[in-house]
Order: sequence, then C-alpha cells, then structure tokens
Amino acid sequence: MLPRGHRLTTASDFSRVVKSGRRSGGPLVVVHLAIDDAASDDSPADPAPRVGFVVSKSVGNAVVRNRVKRRIRHCVRGLLPELPAGTRLVVRAQPEAANASSAELSEALARCLERVQRKEKVR
Repeated sequence: MLPRGHRLTTASDFSRVVKSGRRSGGPLVVVHLAIDDAASDDSPADPAPRVGFVVSKSVGNAVVRNRVKRRIRHCVRGLLPELPAGTRLVVRAQPEAANASSAELSEALARCLERVQRKEKVR
C-alpha cells in the first residue's frame, strides 16, 4: 500500500487529473499527470504527490486486476521521491498489462512518466 498521504481517494480528484492533466500512454499503461501550482510553491496546503490507479474489467477478472494493481503500485512507490510537490498522478492499466511482467510494467510506467513530465515542463 501507498502511505495514506500519497493516495488519490475521491472520484472528483481522479476526474480532475484525467480532465485537466497531461496524458501519455503506451501498450501497458496510460499516465495522467497534473501539478497543482499552489502546492508547488512550497505552500503547506498539500505538497505530497498523490497517486491513483485505474484497472478496469477489460484487464481481467478480479484476481488479475488486483495483481496488476499491486505490481503498478509497487513500481510507483519507488518513483514517489522523484515526483515534484503537488503532483497528482493517475495510472490506468491497459488490458495487455495482465500478461506483462513486473519489469515490463516498471519500464513502461517510467517511460510514460518521463514523457508526460517533459510535456508538463514545456507547457
């Protein structure tokens, strides 16, 4: 599990990130990234990066979905210190993620996150 302060929990948080954030996708995962400008100015409001996961039924049955979610969560846990303050991240698993190894998921996630962060800096 991710620490409580690093989790997106409400549907409105998820939809805000998906609608207003930048997106980058691949065959295994799609990453949506939004950075709160207020939080990135070192304000005490909510500087911790927050992450949410979406694994739909198209990925597989409940056992497969939970396995994919655990693998992705483990990959994201290692990337948390690298995320800037105020980052909101939603990671959506594609159906092909069910057959991917943890190493492949980690590589795909890092690649998509790098691309979306590059887009965010250009903005």
